[in-house]
Amino acid sequence: MTVPIESSSDTSPLDLTGRAPDVDERFDEGVLDETLWWPYYTPHWSSRDRAAARYTVGAPGLELRIEADTPPWAPDLDGDLRVSHLQTGQYSGALGSGDGQHRFRPGLVVREEQPDRLLWLPRFGVIEARLAAIRHPSAMVAFWPIGFEERPDDCGEICIAEIFGSEMDETGGWVGVGVKPQNDPRLHEDFEKIRVEGDLTDFHDYAVEWTPERLRFFIDHRWVKTVEQTIDYPVQLMLDVYEFPPEDGERDAASFPHRFRVASVRTYPPVGG
Repeated sequence: MTVPIESSSDTSPLDLTGRAPDVDERFDEGVLDETLWWPYYTPHWSSRDRAAARYTVGAPGLELRIEADTPPWAPDLDGDLRVSHLQTGQYSGALGSGDGQHRFRPGLVVREEQPDRLLWLPRFGVIEARLAAIRHPSAMVAFWPIGFEERPDDCGEICIAEIFGSEMDETGGWVGVGVKPQNDPRLHEDFEKIRVEGDLTDFHDYAVEWTPERLRFFIDHRWVKTVEQTIDYPVQLMLDVYEFPPEDGERDAASFPHRFRVASVRTYPPVGG
């Protein structure tokens, strides 16, 4: 990793000594725990049918897949982008309204009403996932909690890991971390890509330590970035693999399925919380 470790508390390694997670999800029960996870990608802008995840769970953990017959999730809004995704909440408004999570472009309206799901919505503490990326130029994996967005401005993103297969090589790759405002006017973008040495298709730990004052980001418990702003509302966890359309329009049939492996996801309550 190219980011140095300094001696101040701002840049010290992540220390979880003596702290126990309030949720320790290892995906090892053989069925997805739907008290924690909603297996659809913002289906209010599309439909549950198109936005449904393809996955398996079991002793090795979670595997999210994009397969040869996975359809684009919202072709008239997002082109040929394909997604397999889990999230830990769901909020959207009435059919035809513009009220819904992750308003990724102007003019969106709810096309299919969804039930509200308030499942696993941390606010402050540590959020950590152990995951393995995909080295393919069309693939990207991400772990990116966003505001539950019951109030429209409460929509900022904490990007814990964003890894493009096109930005990986034989010795390492680039991992995006930081804060993205999305549509929260109180936030400004503070996001960067960190060079990490080693095979990113192996498992690595990606985490954020989130306090009312700042967010500190870690890879394999080593500090990589501090953001001197914060998000003061509950977030839902967003975990997914994307397949972007290739420039020549021809999908790589030999590469399917794209397999995004996740060994665990944990949250730790804030110290003293």
